[in-house]
Amino acid sequence: MAHVSNLIAEDIEQYLKSHETKELLRFITCGSVDDGKSTLIGRLLYESKMLFEDQLEALESDSKKMGTQGENLDFALLVDGLAAEREQGITIDVAYRFFSTDRRKFIVADTPGHEQYTRNMVTGASTADVAVLMVDARKGILTQTRRHSFLASLVGIRHVLVAINKMDLVDYSEATFNAIVADYQAFARQIGLTDITFIPLSAFKGDNITEASANMPWYRGPDLMNYLESVEIDTDRMQRAPFRLPVQWVNRPNLDFRGFAGTIAGGLIRAGERIRVQPSGRESTVARIVTADGDLDQAVVGQSVTLTLADEIDISRGDVISTIDAPASVADQFEATIVWMSDEALLPGRRYLLKTGASTINAEIGTIRHKVNVNTLEQLAATRLELNEIGVCALHLDKPVAFDPYVDNRETGGFILIDRMTNNTIAAGMFSFALRRAGNVHLQAVDIDKAARAAQKRQKPCVIWLTGLSGAGKSTIANLVEKRLYALGHHTYLLDGDNIRHGLSKDLGFTEADRVENIRRIAEVARLMLDSGLIVITAFISPFAAERRMARALVEEDEFIEVHVATPLAVAEARDPKGLYKKARRGELKNFTGIDSPYETPEAAELRIDTSTCTPDEAAAEVIRVLLEKGIIKTD
Repeated sequence: MAHVSNLIAEDIEQYLKSHETKELLRFITCGSVDDGKSTLIGRLLYESKMLFEDQLEALESDSKKMGTQGENLDFALLVDGLAAEREQGITIDVAYRFFSTDRRKFIVADTPGHEQYTRNMVTGASTADVAVLMVDARKGILTQTRRHSFLASLVGIRHVLVAINKMDLVDYSEATFNAIVADYQAFARQIGLTDITFIPLSAFKGDNITEASANMPWYRGPDLMNYLESVEIDTDRMQRAPFRLPVQWVNRPNLDFRGFAGTIAGGLIRAGERIRVQPSGRESTVARIVTADGDLDQAVVGQSVTLTLADEIDISRGDVISTIDAPASVADQFEATIVWMSDEALLPGRRYLLKTGASTINAEIGTIRHKVNVNTLEQLAATRLELNEIGVCALHLDKPVAFDPYVDNRETGGFILIDRMTNNTIAAGMFSFALRRAGNVHLQAVDIDKAARAAQKRQKPCVIWLTGLSGAGKSTIANLVEKRLYALGHHTYLLDGDNIRHGLSKDLGFTEADRVENIRRIAEVARLMLDSGLIVITAFISPFAAERRMARALVEEDEFIEVHVATPLAVAEARDPKGLYKKARRGELKNFTGIDSPYETPEAAELRIDTSTCTPDEAAAEVIRVLLEKGIIKTD
C-alpha cells in the first residue's frame, strides 16, 4: 500500500507516531440515487493511494467485467461490495471506508440513496462530523436531496458540503452550478443549515477532487480534499462543552480499587474537581484519572478513562458523571424527535425499550405532537408514524435519566427504541427538552400501601385479564367469575369493554391507535384498583400482544392472570350477539377484529378456554381453579 507520506520509507516509527496523533474526521456521502456517492469515495481512496496492488488489479478486472464506464475504472466498485449493489449499480447498505493523508485520518460512510434505505442513512449520519451531499448537475435538487439534508440537520451534522457532481456532463457550466446553489440555499434556510460549502466536481474525471480543475477556472474555492483536511471537527466544539462521562462499566479488579469507566462525551475533567452523579444527584471529588498508560492530571472529550472518587457513593452502569457547576438535566418525560425505522407503525401508548448511553429503560410513546413532511417541511397532525416518517412525540420513561438536548450533546441527547419482543432497533430519537411536569410532578409517599389495603380485605389482589374475539364469551365469563368471588366474600371490580366505552373511553374510536390508547387507559385503571387491594376482572378484546404485555408489566408478575377465551372465529361470528360481524362483512364497520383487523393470539396465557367446547359456568369454574392454585383465593 502506497501512502502520500515519504516517512513510511524513511522513518517508519516516526510515521506511525505521527499517524497515531492525527485528527480523525468522520463524514458521510448522501443524496439521491446515482448521484455518484460511491464513485466519489472510490476516487478518494484511489487519489490518496490507500489501495493495495491486488485491490487495483481487482478494480481493473471488475471494471472490465461490469463495463459500466467503458474502458475506464469504475471507482464505485471499491465501495459497493454486495452482489445486489454491483448488479443494480446502487448502494443498499452503509459501507465504511478508511483513508488518510498527511494532515488527517478519515472514516467515510457511503450511505444509500433509495428512500427505502433511509434508516441506513440515519445510521451512518449519527456519528458524522460532515455530510457530503451529492447532487447530479443534470438533475439539480431532488426530493431525496432534501430528505437527506433534513436528516443531516436533524442528527446534528453542522457542516454540509454540497458536491455538485457530474459537471463534465453539463460542459462544466457555471450557470448550472449557480442555479443549483441558489436553489439549495433557499431550502437550507428553511431547515436551519448555515455552514454550507459548494464545490463543483466530477468524481469520474477527478475534477476538483484533490486539486483545482483546469476545466472550471471560474471556481476559486477549495477542492474536496482541501476542504476535508481543514473543516472543524465536532470534537473541537465538544471540548468546550460541559463535562459528561456516561458510565459504561464499574471497574472493580480487586478490593482496593473501585473506579468508573467510560468515554468522555463532553468537556474536560481534572483530578481534584467536584463532580455530581446523575440521576441520583450524589456529589464527590475526583481522586484519580486512571488510564492504561498511567494516571492523568486531566482528561478531555474522546478519551477513555476510569475515574476514582474520594467518597464511596453508589454509581451504576448507565449513570452520568457531570461537574457540579454544569450538571446534565434529569427527567422522565420528554419531548423528542423520532425517526421511525420499522415496517410496523408507531402507535401512541405502546411500550418499547429505550437505550441511551449504557442505560436501557422501559419507555412509552405518549401523544404524537406532529410529523414532518420532509419534502415541504410542513408539520402535519398524526396519530401514528409509518416507516421512515419523522415525528415529534411526548416520551414517558419508567425512571428518570440524565440527558442533554441533542443539539448540545449528541452522545447524551440521542437514543434508540428497541422492540421488546424481537429486540430489533425500530427508531432513532433525539431528546429536545424535558416536559415541565417532569420536574414538578412526583410520586407522593403514602402510609397506607397495597399490602395494607389487601390485608384489610383479607385477600391477595390480582388482575384477571380476559382477552378474545368479540362474541367469544368474555363478558359472560367475567360476570360469572365476579359472582362466585363475591359469594366467597372477596372484594372485586369488573371492567367491561362496552361499559368503559360509555365513560372513560367515550372519546375514542376503533382505529388501531384508538384501541391501543383504550387498553392503556384500562391497564392504568386496573393497576390503581389492584393497588386498592381489589381483585380486578377485565373483559376486553385487547387484540394486540404489545398492549397486553404493557398491562402485565404495570403489576407484579404473580398479580396478573391472562385468560385467553380462544373461541374460534366461525363460532363467535355465528353467535354475533350484537350484529357486529354482519356489519363488518358488509363493510359498514371498519377495523373490526377478526375481519379487517388482526387478533394477535396470546402465546403464554395462564389459562386458555374454548367456549365452543364448554359452558360459561364450566369456564368460570376453570378461572376459579387457577385462582386457587396460585393462592389468590382460599377455600377456608
